Amino acid sequence: MEFECPQNRTEISQNLITNPGIGIDIVEPNQLSPKPIYTEGIEIPDLVPNTNTESGKGENLKRSSKFSSKKGIKALGSLNQSSLPGDVAFDGRRFITDLPPALISEILNCLDPKDLGIVSCVNTILHELSTEHHAWKEFYCDRWGLPVAPDTDDKPWKEIFVEREFRSKTFMGRYSMDVLHGHTEAVRTVFLLASAKLIFTSGYDSVVKMWDMENGLSISSSRPLGCTIRAVAADRRLLVAGGTDGFIHCWRAVEGLSHLFELKDSQNQNNEVRLWGHEGPITSLALDLTRIYSGSWDTSVRVWDRLSMKCTMVLRHSDWVWGFVPHDTTVVSVSGSDVYIWDTISGTLLTIVHNAHVGNTYALARSHTGDFLFTGGEDGTIHMYEIINGGIETEACQIASWAPHSGPVYSLAFEFPWLVSAASDGKLALIDVRKLLRTSKRALGKRVSKAKHLNGGIVEPPQRMLHGFKSNLFSVDIGADRIICGGEEGVVRIWNFTEALEIERRARALRGMRLENRMRRRKIQTALSSKGGGRSDQCSVAAKNNSVSCIWPNKRGMSGKLKA
Repeated sequence: MEFECPQNRTEISQNLITNPGIGIDIVEPNQLSPKPIYTEGIEIPDLVPNTNTESGKGENLKRSSKFSSKKGIKALGSLNQSSLPGDVAFDGRRFITDLPPALISEILNCLDPKDLGIVSCVNTILHELSTEHHAWKEFYCDRWGLPVAPDTDDKPWKEIFVEREFRSKTFMGRYSMDVLHGHTEAVRTVFLLASAKLIFTSGYDSVVKMWDMENGLSISSSRPLGCTIRAVAADRRLLVAGGTDGFIHCWRAVEGLSHLFELKDSQNQNNEVRLWGHEGPITSLALDLTRIYSGSWDTSVRVWDRLSMKCTMVLRHSDWVWGFVPHDTTVVSVSGSDVYIWDTISGTLLTIVHNAHVGNTYALARSHTGDFLFTGGEDGTIHMYEIINGGIETEACQIASWAPHSGPVYSLAFEFPWLVSAASDGKLALIDVRKLLRTSKRALGKRVSKAKHLNGGIVEPPQRMLHGFKSNLFSVDIGADRIICGGEEGVVRIWNFTEALEIERRARALRGMRLENRMRRRKIQTALSSKGGGRSDQCSVAAKNNSVSCIWPNKRGMSGKLKA
């Protein structure tokens, strides 16, 4: 959102020099003598009438300061609470709110969400500017993409961001577990379409099932497709499933249907289509607005046009392709033990990470911005990489590693800031990667890292481990405050965290009531003791002076002697 400078704002001298450090020049040295007020990160001159003009000769009145996103926030916190927009304070000082709103907007654009929130608490002017600043939308979209809820149109982006950030803490709270029965054999793949509140699952029984996310009921099931289904992907227009026979079965959305897809034999044959081209089992699928991506054990990743349903590009690897994640104009894939990064416009290989894991690299996930990669391998470890694009060269730098599992990691899913892993040991690991990311969105160059590199070393253990399966968890997905997982047992488990915040609110309210009652009782006891303190002291002294030792034998002592 752009800001325009109002016409009635107090005029600033033409000699005011603005640079990335926000330098402030004060003209007419024969009338004003600057007495700079130093704060951390910014210097604001105090304009006081100069009575001694000779002493001011030869002084350089140009004061400049380097304003950074870290120190500038402290300067904003030292502003006068009663400063008015476009006006000069009564003591002759100038404040940052006297600058044009467009310049203030550029300053606020250098801050991260935490600092921008602190700025909004300085005064009403900065609160209005920071709350309506366009940076909140960028913060939200960089982490979670555009919101799908229809009631977010009337809310300011700051409120939407704060609510979503608060909801991200639900995965540390209490949960309820739902178990979905319906498959007759192991479940190899699960997919959550949060925008439509649907869950798609399939596996060794070659049947694709569609479930309601809210109540866990089965909505529809496809006919047996003739082979194991190892991959499923969907959006609101298309559902695709990949089989071990090398085909991709597609269902188009039916207009007016509440659950979007008709998986059973439909009367309209145009709603279903099957694509052939791979020579081996399909292991992974993905969709974007115009393309279908498929990876296979035939060592290739194919790109299909959604309109013509024809293959437009083939990316060849040196080993079986276990998974891939597309983003914008790049595709990251894992083949054997290596990680590949491709350019989907030219089909060229940008970079490759050799021997990412000991053994095969089975699992892959990617952040919403595409800058960060997460890989899981046969050695039971999880690695985090950052993709740094330097224009000519592209690098993948390892940031951190985790070893939460005792067996191979088969699946990964990411929703900021949580990374979820499923492994052969029957456990789910939840890892919060928030601490590893730099929150500042202002970069000085294209190759500036956005993460805190730890030289690839193993960092702290996962924040939470979820149990429930016996062994071999093959697929996991996360979204809408839920974690969905399928494995060798042939059931689908849903960890539901939607009520975690409400439970925590009730628990905090109960603790607050208990604390309030405790403090009230203590206050009453203190008041009673202060009123009757003299009398109680006299009684205690009298009892002490007239104390008489008991002459009756202790029954407990006598019984003890008799027993002896």
